[in-house]
Amino acid sequence: MLEVQNLKMYYKTLRGYVKAVDDVTFRVEKGDALGLAGESGCGKTSVALTILRLLPSNARVINGGIMFEGEDILKMSKERFRKEIRWKKLSVIFQGAMNALNPVRKIGDLISEAILTHKDVSKEKALDLAGKSLDLVGIGAERIERYPHELSGGMKQRTMIAMALVCNPHLVIADEPTTALDVLIQAQVLKVMKELRQKLNLSMILISHDLSIIAETCNKCAIMYAGKIVEYGDISSIFKNPLHPYTKKLMSAFPSIFGKKRKLGFIPGFPPNLLNPPSGCRFHPRCPYAVEVCKKKEPKSIQVDKEHYVACHNIK
Repeated sequence: MLEVQNLKMYYKTLRGYVKAVDDVTFRVEKGDALGLAGESGCGKTSVALTILRLLPSNARVINGGIMFEGEDILKMSKERFRKEIRWKKLSVIFQGAMNALNPVRKIGDLISEAILTHKDVSKEKALDLAGKSLDLVGIGAERIERYPHELSGGMKQRTMIAMALVCNPHLVIADEPTTALDVLIQAQVLKVMKELRQKLNLSMILISHDLSIIAETCNKCAIMYAGKIVEYGDISSIFKNPLHPYTKKLMSAFPSIFGKKRKLGFIPGFPPNLLNPPSGCRFHPRCPYAVEVCKKKEPKSIQVDKEHYVACHNIK
């Protein structure tokens, strides 16, 4: 359904180019849920914005392609992409529903706007579809007359999910959909997303720094560091047998309710400045296993299993 090929997207600044997405490749099959994980600033949201073509004016796609259902969406005109692809076939659940919803418009109007933009229906029909979409996410159609401030945080997030699904898209990108929610509401929202994905046969890209959310929701995972994917594969392979040192460090910082109590791990140092990233492997300044070749030569992604790829010089 979606294939990102050698994608490079840089931000132009007064001090030079920030290499936010640097040679990223992955694919999402129909029905897949891909988790995109990594520290803040590693390029996860930049990948999503490039796919959605919602980049700011200083962003530049330097290289690569994004094939969506057999066609390179980067080569489409902006008008065609807006009318035929975005929201209709490829939609997004934005981070922070509390800030994403217009506070002076009723949620029924917010949801029906997407319908009226992409479907030839009346205002009444659009509101009816908006109500059904709210029913689908467990809020209730009667709340279409409410304003965002009249909803709880969990209801706001469900409203965002309803907006993303109302035009029956084929692929949904969820950018940190539960960040601002407490643990109980997170669990409810994730349950709704999981059930809807199975019920509607949706494909999904879930962006999160929370590995527990990805493990619960996705069947594939891509680990990003400093604009690059360092490990990619099916969820069971990566969680049971993490191979890249960065992935291992992320896993060690993840608490578990099973086994003996242990001190959580951490990654020393800070993510690199992508205006001038380190030579060779970008993780080598923070890697406990780095050798001389790591400092000089960039590792290539190698296949270690049927659905498991890793970019590390220490993997033979």
